[in-house]
Amino acid sequence: MVQIFVTGRDGTQRAVKGDAGLSLMEVIRDNGFDELLALCGGCCSCATCHVYVEEGHTALPPLSEDESDLLDSSDQRDERSRLSCQLPLTADLDGLRVTIAPED
Repeated sequence: MVQIFVTGRDGTQRAVKGDAGLSLMEVIRDNGFDELLALCGGCCSCATCHVYVEEGHTALPPLSEDESDLLDSSDQRDERSRLSCQLPLTADLDGLRVTIAPED
């Protein structure tokens, strides 16, 4: 199990665990963070699973062109922005800290 720390839009932080191989989006959604809509179900087509990843975490996969294009549609994008559906959980992400981005 991989442990991540998720801060919701209300500022409350919780530690949650998920199985390696699941997406970060699935773990956040399945642990009761209803504000993470993930309307497309993880198909990288909606940007409603936008999160901010704590700076300095180097074990993330590179940002794809499709992911970057979708993030461009958000007024809330910054240098820490990622789509949680595009981040598969691996042991290297244990301890990752993310914050759910404000809704557009």
